[in-house]
Amino acid sequence: MRHFLTLRDFSKEEILEVISLGIKLKKKAKKGKFKPYLKDKILGMIFEKSSTRTRVSFEVGIHQLGGKGLFLSSDDIQLGRGEPLKDTARVLSRMVDMVMIRTFGQERLEEFAKYSTVPLISGLSDRYHPMQLLADFMTICEHGKNKNLIAAYVGDGNNIANSWLMLASKIGFEFRISTPKGYEPNQQVLADAYKFAKKSGAKITICENPKDAVKGATVVTTDTWVSMGQENEKERRVKDFEGFMVDCKMMALAQKDALFLHCLPAYRGYEISDEVFEAHADEIFDEAENRLHVQKAVMVWLDKQR
Repeated sequence: MRHFLTLRDFSKEEILEVISLGIKLKKKAKKGKFKPYLKDKILGMIFEKSSTRTRVSFEVGIHQLGGKGLFLSSDDIQLGRGEPLKDTARVLSRMVDMVMIRTFGQERLEEFAKYSTVPLISGLSDRYHPMQLLADFMTICEHGKNKNLIAAYVGDGNNIANSWLMLASKIGFEFRISTPKGYEPNQQVLADAYKFAKKSGAKITICENPKDAVKGATVVTTDTWVSMGQENEKERRVKDFEGFMVDCKMMALAQKDALFLHCLPAYRGYEISDEVFEAHADEIFDEAENRLHVQKAVMVWLDKQR
């Protein structure tokens, strides 16, 4: 049995297998064809951190696969009243077929997985957001940008940045990242990425100037500067991130037909200008939709590993 907590735990071949399945499921869905791969299976969805895209995509996804999703807010279950995580894991393992958790701490996912006897999927943690990066890479493949890929990330060295590092180092493409001083990606994640890059041939570059990261890129991406739970830091963060907004001038440094991706929600006038967002809206909302299809692929893939 396998869990899906971070791309760190998966090979290039396994990641590409999931992406290929996601594309296949999307093509079938567009024709109104839904094979019940997970007929009568139950997905428990624990949300310690709220979300629009994660909840809708997983709930719709399990339904399209023939199963049923149970929304479990931490306010509604004993977990929110202090029950040990390991006890919740052992209880749910006897009642559902798969669990997804969206939480603040990666260590909570790892503890749950240790005691769970059913597959566990990360819907996001402070360290990683693997489902988002699978959706991003699926979008890149659909738009034909996976060959000779040069991806540039500009912004906060957060869970999205960490996940880009894992994806690049596993798949083997060029990845450039630029963050303000003090907002660098996790150093252990960076060390792991360099280690994996030696095998895959990935080229990872840390750029002080965001313009250096974007120059000649085929894909440009960013994320919010103020994530959920950081609202009291907004004023300081906005000041610290001055010069890191992806606007038309910065985007013009990338290749002419470069993609722009954003995991959403996007805050115009901060990490992204309204002009760039609207110019690349089709790509961004392809990316958002692909959360649904690639997460279905992950659920089907994990079920086959049992």
